[in-house]
Amino acid sequence: MIERILRTLRIKTNLPCSKRLKVNLSIWLPFYPHYIPYDIEQALRVLSPATIDRMMQPWRSKYTKRGLSTTKPGTILKKHIPVKTKQWDKTKPGFIEADTVAHCGNSIAGIFVYTISCVDIATGWNEQRAVWGKGESGVLDAIQKIEQSLPFEILGFDCDDGSEFLNWHLLRHFAERKKPVQFTRSHAYYKNDNAHIEGKNWTHIRQYLGYQRFDSPEMVDLLNDLYTSEWNQYFNFFIPSVKLLAKQRIGSTTIKNYEIPKTLFQ
Repeated sequence: MIERILRTLRIKTNLPCSKRLKVNLSIWLPFYPHYIPYDIEQALRVLSPATIDRMMQPWRSKYTKRGLSTTKPGTILKKHIPVKTKQWDKTKPGFIEADTVAHCGNSIAGIFVYTISCVDIATGWNEQRAVWGKGESGVLDAIQKIEQSLPFEILGFDCDDGSEFLNWHLLRHFAERKKPVQFTRSHAYYKNDNAHIEGKNWTHIRQYLGYQRFDSPEMVDLLNDLYTSEWNQYFNFFIPSVKLLAKQRIGSTTIKNYEIPKTLFQ
């Protein structure tokens, strides 16, 4: 029974590693008092990450799917929007990375739904909004709604070189305000420049919605209802994550030290 409950909670909490899953247990178990016997709950709480790893080994999931790229360069404004050169304070909330996820299935022909995804570098706080196509006005509206829902002031905005971001609508939105937001972009063809959001595209969107094609406008409202009423609370309040504190290379071995797993709200 312990293995069955452990497996169920791991799936429900987005397949975390053993150290994060152990923290997940303390967060999630109090919500199941009538379903899990007291002695089983206590046994789950004292499991070590190493024991959890051994129990997960027979059914650890592996994924190999890859999606299509729909990024079209926005060349007109490149000289107005500087390339990010690690100048942000990663300990202070408010510096955002953004990207689009295409729900195009096996073809990028025609119009379909996109998800605008944003993540705060310091806290990991994330927000998503669906748009029909990726026109400049629709993307701007999604960005504005995301900004309104953030629990902190936006200080910087970084994106890739896609035309949905590098346009006058978004540039004016960030520049023409009392306290301008620092607007930067990544190097062209360097996905590592946006590593924070690229990882969230997989764990927060693809793992749940897959690679199906959403080519009906009605899907936009359905997804936005899901993003704002369910996923916002789920990922930001109930799923712990870990942050790298230090990394040291000794010979051919790299030693990494992580902080205690915490939810993004914590």
